[in-house]
Amino acid sequence: MSASPDSTHAALFGDENTLSTEAHPGATPSISSDVSENDTARCSHIASVFADPSAKAGITDKYRTVVAWHARRTHDALHPAKRRKISSPTCNTCNQTLSRPFVCLHCSFAGCWLEGHISNHLTEAGHTFSADAKSGSVFCSECDDFIFDDTIDDLYLATVVSVEERNTKFQVADRGREPYQPWVLSEEESEALKDAITVPCQGRRGLLNLGQTCFLNVILQSFIHNPLLRNYFLSDRHNSRLCKHSDCTCCEMDNLFTEIYSPTNTPYGPTSFLATTWKVSAEMSGYAQQDAHEFFIAALNQIHGTCRGSTNISCNCIIHQTFAGQFQSDVTCEKCGNVTSTIDPMLDISLELRTKSGEAAGDNTLASCLRRYTKAEKLGAREYSCSKCTKASHEAVKRLSIRTLPPVLSFQFKRFEHKTSGKAASQKIDAPIRIPVTINMAPYTTLAMSMTGKDAEAGVPGPDAMYEYDLFAVINHEGQMDNGHYTNFARFQDEWYRFDDDKYALDCLPLPYDLTFGRVTPSTLGDCLASNAYMCFYVKRHLDYKPYMKPTYRLARENDIVREQAMEREKEAARMKELEDTLMAMV
Repeated sequence: MSASPDSTHAALFGDENTLSTEAHPGATPSISSDVSENDTARCSHIASVFADPSAKAGITDKYRTVVAWHARRTHDALHPAKRRKISSPTCNTCNQTLSRPFVCLHCSFAGCWLEGHISNHLTEAGHTFSADAKSGSVFCSECDDFIFDDTIDDLYLATVVSVEERNTKFQVADRGREPYQPWVLSEEESEALKDAITVPCQGRRGLLNLGQTCFLNVILQSFIHNPLLRNYFLSDRHNSRLCKHSDCTCCEMDNLFTEIYSPTNTPYGPTSFLATTWKVSAEMSGYAQQDAHEFFIAALNQIHGTCRGSTNISCNCIIHQTFAGQFQSDVTCEKCGNVTSTIDPMLDISLELRTKSGEAAGDNTLASCLRRYTKAEKLGAREYSCSKCTKASHEAVKRLSIRTLPPVLSFQFKRFEHKTSGKAASQKIDAPIRIPVTINMAPYTTLAMSMTGKDAEAGVPGPDAMYEYDLFAVINHEGQMDNGHYTNFARFQDEWYRFDDDKYALDCLPLPYDLTFGRVTPSTLGDCLASNAYMCFYVKRHLDYKPYMKPTYRLARENDIVREQAMEREKEAARMKELEDTLMAMV
């Protein structure tokens, strides 16, 4: 659907004399006009523009408008097709409708990239910069290339976040999200860090195989590269020196992160972690081959049991803050329409690689597995008894959905079949599975499945970011059930690595850090996606938070500080009393 260029451009991109100055509350970065002469990596043309306050204001205001338009346009998470109903600008040269316009940051021109109309305009008009409305990338005609600038990068993130804040209205009593505020060092914090010594760390350290312990090592690597667990243990939220628990898995996690994020890059043997696992989990003890998923669940339970904030009801430990979500099972009676809903907790999702008929699916993808997982299935009369119908039981329809999405999604593909009879009592399913680097979980939520009519057409409330997840670790299994081996891929920042505790990585690429004698091999995202996954882990792109409420971890930390201060005062008072008693005895 083509929109009028005049109305669309005037509303979205302004005109040549008046740039849009629409305010975008939220996190607005401070744009410094200081230009470093030695900053060779920065585009000199954008640096000179930012040195002029009036030119800087014009460019940044126009850039905000362009990015905010696309962020508002892609707000609908469930029905992207509905976006076609929203007016889009057209190319000023060929009149083609632009779903992804490139906009001149000096005037109201919008053009297409593939035909070169936007670059032709910049050359003919003598203008320098244009911006991609989708990605926020800025093209400089003088450099004849896309440029990176930290100010533009901060401005893009701040604008997108502010749009998301305004479009999220359902978290607490229909109130909008609390405006994001970046962390700024206080004078006290700056003074504390003034003389701090930076300790080099790399976070890419191989783990030694201690005797068929590859199942343990791949799970530990997934923990190490889990951003929530990493931030928790590296921020000293659990200190093994102060812990009073015996055989504490949280202490083992604390020691593990200390070892991994240290200057040492030689392979590390998690002997104490293995010993603690044997003590607290009898089923995991010994040198027999174990299942990585079973150890994953056992490790989560062990960490939960020894972690601060662990409770049986509404647990606030790091495991439940990271992995815990909720399933909802809805059973609908086909006679009376009565719906019985059951809510169950979840720490991971186990997906079938076979169809209901028992045959391997022809095209296995993570999305197709999730569709089968949440697909409605019929229950027989003997499988369900309706509490509302007074007569005999009738057939019913059962559907599973995700009621609450966790910050980290863990998927396991059921590759191991255990049969009770027959010659092949146990076998492995080697069916390939394609996993994406990002996944939108909105279609599989209870909220999406319960919406009908106009509500369904309107889509799921909230921006895409509330449902989008990014891949950060994959676990693979090679071989058969009785003689297999686990390896895994993990992402560190924007780089991918392969971890294999069975061999040394002597063929790895030259890097600034020495991995030539470790069990860590630099890899690529393509190799990771092409591998046959057994487990995969996704982290939510933007974490949810309750507006205008202090996080529970901060409240817990403040209470701990008050309690520690009170204990110190009691110790000091006892010491002074002991000193006074000693002096009185001497007199």
